[in-house]
Amino acid sequence: MPRRRPSPLIPEDLRFRIEKARLDTLALLRALDHIRVLPPDLPQPHTHQLFELDADCAEALWALDQPSGSLDFEAMVRDTLASLEELPAAREQVRRRLPHAVRPRVLKIEPIIRASLDPREAYNQIPGRDPNTR
Repeated sequence: MPRRRPSPLIPEDLRFRIEKARLDTLALLRALDHIRVLPPDLPQPHTHQLFELDADCAEALWALDQPSGSLDFEAMVRDTLASLEELPAAREQVRRRLPHAVRPRVLKIEPIIRASLDPREAYNQIPGRDPNTR
């Protein structure tokens, strides 16, 4: 899909920062899945916050592909920058609140998973980019 022309409202590195944040979050979530951390052992409010912040980033990636003037890009950038600022702490809260027996295993496998991710996976569930999403 062609990329829109940069806007002065949109920082040049915003797409890269969002892609990186989504891949970092995906690595954590896949590590939790790989270790088979069950819902009762997940820190529910923190996991929910992580999903919300990731959804904000997914929406921003979608918005970056929309035509100029079709959205309030100033609000999108403001909200996205706020989410990007909160994401590292949200991921850390999830890690910190895992059961003690699980945490070291997640910390060990998460960077391995992160290194194996295809950069295109940042676009999972992005309409127009993910072939499985309409």
